[in-house]
Amino acid sequence: MSEVWNLRRVLKELQQQPGQYHATDVPINPNADLSGVYRYIGAGGTVERPTQEGPAMMFNSIEGFPGTRVLIGLMASRKRVGMMLHHDPKTLGQFFTDAVSDPVPPVVSDEQAPAQEVVIKSDAPDFDLFKLVPAPTNTPYDAGPYLTCGLVLGSSLDKKQSDVTIHRMVIESKDTLGIYIMPGGRHIGKFAEEYEAANKPMPITINVGLDPAITIGATFEPPTTPLGYNELGVAGAIRHQAVDLVKAKTVDEYAIAQSEYTLEGYIMPHERVREDINTNTGKAMPEFPGYDGDANPALQVIKVTAVTHRKDNPIMQSVIGPSEEHVSLAGIPTEASILELVNRAIPGKVLNVYNPPAGGGKLMTIMQIHKENEADEGIQRQAALLAFSAFKELKTVILVDEDVDIFDMNDVMWTINTRFQADQDIVVLPGMRNHPLDPSERPQYDPKSIRFQGMSSKLILDGTVPFDMKDQFKRAQFKQIDDWEKYLK
Repeated sequence: MSEVWNLRRVLKELQQQPGQYHATDVPINPNADLSGVYRYIGAGGTVERPTQEGPAMMFNSIEGFPGTRVLIGLMASRKRVGMMLHHDPKTLGQFFTDAVSDPVPPVVSDEQAPAQEVVIKSDAPDFDLFKLVPAPTNTPYDAGPYLTCGLVLGSSLDKKQSDVTIHRMVIESKDTLGIYIMPGGRHIGKFAEEYEAANKPMPITINVGLDPAITIGATFEPPTTPLGYNELGVAGAIRHQAVDLVKAKTVDEYAIAQSEYTLEGYIMPHERVREDINTNTGKAMPEFPGYDGDANPALQVIKVTAVTHRKDNPIMQSVIGPSEEHVSLAGIPTEASILELVNRAIPGKVLNVYNPPAGGGKLMTIMQIHKENEADEGIQRQAALLAFSAFKELKTVILVDEDVDIFDMNDVMWTINTRFQADQDIVVLPGMRNHPLDPSERPQYDPKSIRFQGMSSKLILDGTVPFDMKDQFKRAQFKQIDDWEKYLK
């Protein structure tokens, strides 16, 4: 039988890649210090400068949490994600598209699960999430310790559908979490609405410390993965190995057997909590646009019934909200979804898609367009409209020709400077919905077009050359040298 895929197997492989993994035994405080250190070493994304792309980092000595470790930045590099998934980083979007179309469903195992080697139930006299879960805070202003990479697994009221999604969850008391479920979005939210309407608590598990194939695959959204599509099948397709599930110890739900940590509990009906009840800072945590999120006045409440984890130095996995890691988590599945959509509508015209760090993986898309003849002129803007129609969080689309490297922002901006005229090639679509975490989407910013928080004008920058002028925009051609690397030896 082949070796099972889990976080530890991935880290073992990653350690063989120079510059991709670093562990430290220097003690560190998880409250703001840990993320503060990693900001300099490898966070990237829209994190406050100075920052850079660097290795994933394992902190082996967490103050106040002996015998535990915290991993951060595992997916904070597209190159590293490609290494971990054994695939070209430039075509990860298509890779995930193929996995979504041919999933391998999870399976339930009766064997002893590594995730449940240690079981601590909430009726234990010393049960306290603040002491059991080494969840860091990103900044000194955070509302509390956050589970930033916890995969929530839940099912519909009739148990006929199940799903997994990632949410921001803050520890509020010794046995409760606050969970932010974005309105009108995630499937877990739909299930929670069913339970609340029936006045019943919704059983869930929160799974932390996973194979990145699971974590990234779980961030797909409608319409690519409709209600009832269990995204664990995406990871199964990528690894050619079904994800193992195991029955939870205290709730009627399943947990991911290879998790490092699992929190079991219930989303409580008709209970809400102010996010910053313990700090009164007015802030939640840094979010993907690069700003501190405002504390939510009414988060849904999770009553935790148990914490389970591996026995041997369990790993708490954490993500910095605006880091490159969020770009991998949110951007790659969105790229896959856009490719799937446009290839059905206008096959062969969009060669590749990239959601860069400048948009946090959600707000911006760069599309590489193939125009074959004059009948394709205008198809590029049609592709942009298709992307906007399906993904309301998308704010800006940049269109480029096939000779442009969409992963090189200098090349993209070169296009905007040499193949673009503002009076002809800017398309603005006002009065549309976007992500409520964008701080520019407030009525006071633009009272005329933003009636309510989360509305936005969408932008298309068309940097493609008109088909009948292609001969006038040929890049300078250099001599092809096949053995150029020998001059570096």
